[in-house]
Amino acid sequence: MMIPIDLKRLHSCVLAGALALTASAALMPVSQVQAQVRTLPDFTDLVEQVGPSVVNIRTLEKVTPSTGSGGGADEQMLEFFRRFGLPMPNMPNVPNSPRQTPPRNHPPIPNDAQPRGVGSGFILSADGLIMTNAHVVEDADEVLVTLTDKREFKAKIIGADKRSDIAVVKIEATGLPAVKVGDVSRLKVGEWVMAIGSPFGLDNTVTAGIVSAKQRDTGDYLPFIQTDVAINPGNSGGPLINMRGEVVGVNSQIYSRSGGSMGISFAIPMDEAFRVSEQLRLTGRVSRGRIGVQIDQVTKEVAESIGLGKPQGALVRGVEPGSPAEKAGVEAGDIIVKFEGKAVEKSSDLPRMVGSTKPGTRSSLTVFRRGSQKELTVTIAEIEAEKPVAKAADKVEKPKASSAGQVLGLAVSELTDAQKKELKLKGGVNVEAATDAAASAGIREGDVIVAVANVAITNIKEFESALAKVDKSRAVSVLLRRGEWAQYAVIRPKR
Repeated sequence: MMIPIDLKRLHSCVLAGALALTASAALMPVSQVQAQVRTLPDFTDLVEQVGPSVVNIRTLEKVTPSTGSGGGADEQMLEFFRRFGLPMPNMPNVPNSPRQTPPRNHPPIPNDAQPRGVGSGFILSADGLIMTNAHVVEDADEVLVTLTDKREFKAKIIGADKRSDIAVVKIEATGLPAVKVGDVSRLKVGEWVMAIGSPFGLDNTVTAGIVSAKQRDTGDYLPFIQTDVAINPGNSGGPLINMRGEVVGVNSQIYSRSGGSMGISFAIPMDEAFRVSEQLRLTGRVSRGRIGVQIDQVTKEVAESIGLGKPQGALVRGVEPGSPAEKAGVEAGDIIVKFEGKAVEKSSDLPRMVGSTKPGTRSSLTVFRRGSQKELTVTIAEIEAEKPVAKAADKVEKPKASSAGQVLGLAVSELTDAQKKELKLKGGVNVEAATDAAASAGIREGDVIVAVANVAITNIKEFESALAKVDKSRAVSVLLRRGEWAQYAVIRPKR
């Protein structure tokens, strides 16, 4: 049995409901209304705009002629891999490929060469300058660049920098579509970005995601951009593109336990990459500054105990003999809080600031030393290979220990002249034993204490005097030397 419907009444109810929804929407804040109508971005225009500027890069290495039986055994081995669809040794992982045939539309590989790797890149200038990763072209005998219109060129490596993983190559062509470089400082966490590259050798593959973090400290000189864009082997060297169609990064690394994308990838910020590429283009190498210090982070506990306030700056654990820092008066235990007037927020900031400074430049340093700030001037030198640490000399006979500082768990002795000369110290006291609170603070036998509660000490008498003035019921900061390096320890007496 069907129930009759009053159409007039139904129409009235629908109309009343629509008016109610309209009224409620009018009363909602604008931000909530916008959030409800927000849609996912459309990348089609970006692909058409930037896609022609992205290139595929293949590298080849020369094959060494085999000796003996003419290579018959090698052919049998290759046939075994081909028959069972296994990746061939020392060749890209393209299954079921006789002699690793190049991807479709790629020219054949010369008989005296074999594939070494596949990567991506993008056009920097209309006359053929191309940026990619240094690891993409490393040790390559030949570099082949394929454009989106399927033209292929042999490329010349202009320069490569392993520290930043940036390389610049050149092809002989004109009128090429160059990318637009974006302002990395405007990039925000949560912003949509897109990548174009050749993952697993598949040309012109587009993936998208968001910026998941900035300033990731995964390299000596690079604050990486972290994204969740799918990046796989072969994407290396390709561009990371914002929604304005600008390149903001160079895809460089993935976090993976399987070899494929796991939702975390890292891109070199374009401002850093462009600065490196300019040096490579002009000189073929990258010149970086150095001042000759070994640094460490400043913990909150140390910052509070020495009066620095908040944890900031770079703790100088050691100063290289004859280095610019030593000549400028930097001492182990100093905390560098500013370089050229710019705040050093964390220790990893300092190598980047100094590294980007031209060697020979006179730069200002602000250091925090025993409760106050000092201004120093340092002449930047050019970075060089690290020198091996000299083997420590055998310990000399220990002088009689003093019991000063037993309340903190410390037993110390005077430094000998030989120890002072070896450690290049004017004074201090040698730790003979560290127990209780001192041991809990990480102090150990053989350490040399050079300051207590921001007061420099040169002998046991000054050590005892400094201890007599501190409140031993509260945390006491101690600056000590361990071998060539300095560090802070905070001793908290047991209650």
